[in-house]
Amino acid sequence: MNLLLPSLARFADVTLLGLRVLTGAFLMHETWDNLSSRAQMEEFVSFLDGFGFVVPWLMAPLSVAVQFVCGALLILGLLTRWAGLLIAVNFVVAVVMVHWNEAPRGWWPAIVLVFLGLHFAAAGSGRFGLDAMFRGRRR
Repeated sequence: MNLLLPSLARFADVTLLGLRVLTGAFLMHETWDNLSSRAQMEEFVSFLDGFGFVVPWLMAPLSVAVQFVCGALLILGLLTRWAGLLIAVNFVVAVVMVHWNEAPRGWWPAIVLVFLGLHFAAAGSGRFGLDAMFRGRRR
């Protein structure tokens, strides 16, 4: 019996799929109100303005677009590495600009999304994504 459990490695693509779908769905769900409601977007613009963001009227819709589109890309496993990088950058900005002075518990969702984004950038889509399908066609 191997205590390091190497046989579990065969499930890595399944767990990556689960992380991609859950993260993508979370990002899309959390930004939908800003996309579907002008009032919600204006509230987000005011929120960013309160934290000293430069051109919050531009940064708010840009952040929402990055999160929503990259969430959809993660679910599909398409351009996964790029989506991961954009998510990581978006949430590094959130940590620095919004959460920096909070207790660590307040950082948690944003900092986890930074590292999930970095993980997707490093790992790609895995076997169960459109990236893998397109990669297979090029060979």
